[in-house]
Amino acid sequence: MNFVDRILTIVITATITSAIWIVAGGTLIENASSESQRKNTRPAEAAPSPVAVPTGGETDASAASLDRAGPTAPADSDGRQLLIPVKNIRPSDLTDTFSDSRSEGVRLHEAIDIMAPRGTSVVAAGPGTVEKLFRSDAGGNTIYVRSPDGETIHYYAHLDRYAEGLKEGQRVRRGQRLGTVGSSGNASDEAPHLHFAILQTTQDAEWWEPANAVNPFPLLTAGR
Repeated sequence: MNFVDRILTIVITATITSAIWIVAGGTLIENASSESQRKNTRPAEAAPSPVAVPTGGETDASAASLDRAGPTAPADSDGRQLLIPVKNIRPSDLTDTFSDSRSEGVRLHEAIDIMAPRGTSVVAAGPGTVEKLFRSDAGGNTIYVRSPDGETIHYYAHLDRYAEGLKEGQRVRRGQRLGTVGSSGNASDEAPHLHFAILQTTQDAEWWEPANAVNPFPLLTAGR
């Protein structure tokens, strides 16, 4: 083999070798970026983001701010916005029965009884949302209306019947007809009346949970 043949052999060999490496290298790169290889070649992209953890810098004050606020009694000005929830009843017709005993002294009344003839219209003492229409052995036909701020429930009991179309979730305005006076539940047939209670609660409390009773009498008679 002469000198020229040797040079040609070297050039051809080098060219073939380079071509092989170019093709093989391209294939490896393509495979490395495929979906099947992502977990191995791109761990930062495949792994989920880390979850933030507390650093221990929370103070007692910031933790306390998550607790439920305690119920507070309505201001006197709120009482002046309340209607007497029975039609044609004047403040002078009301009797303070809030602290009267019931069940042979076992419990306090914590409401007022507004005496009126059967069938007299019961109206909303204030605006709110009908949270529950409930039939109980003691209260008979009852209505729970929660105030717009969620912190007060007006409770109406012993109704003879509900107003036509009244339903849970319905918004009611102050003075809107809710039903009629009766003696359902454990009330005497000879003494139809509306049992009316004001319950201070919290926005996240359910209608049936214990709440602080507020005497409606001074709120319905103050300044009148």
